Amino acid sequence: MDKLPILSRSPLFEMLSNQELEYVTDLTRPKRFSSGQAVFEEGELGDSLYVIALGEVEVVRKDAGGALKVIAVLGPNEFFGEMSLIDKEYRSASVRARTDCELLQLTAENLTTFRKQHRDGFTFVVINIARVLSSRLREANTRLAARI
Repeated sequence: MDKLPILSRSPLFEMLSNQELEYVTDLTRPKRFSSGQAVFEEGELGDSLYVIALGEVEVVRKDAGGALKVIAVLGPNEFFGEMSLIDKEYRSASVRARTDCELLQLTAENLTTFRKQHRDGFTFVVINIARVLSSRLREANTRLAARI
């Protein structure tokens, strides 16, 4: 898999220089998941985020009755799993492969290594995470308001 073009299209790595992007590309590890396979489960301690190279994943949570509800479907170039890296809390939802997929994993340790070598690039990654989280929160607020 040619990781550089995939990461260069992800909103997670917007504003990074070519050198920063090449460095973070070397830190990522490819992971493959079959359709229906769990990437991670709600309640697990998280230590990685993932960028989708190929395929789709669904973010699911249990409702009050215990039934799984799909709260988001994500596709190529999008990322997920970032919340537990930011707040060091347990996973707030489960993520499952909706199709066969290829993901690029970036661990907390990888991000620390990146921060030590490329402070500006790391700052951009954090800003990009904040931007996407803000967008997702706005969407959730809109959905909640529609129910009221």
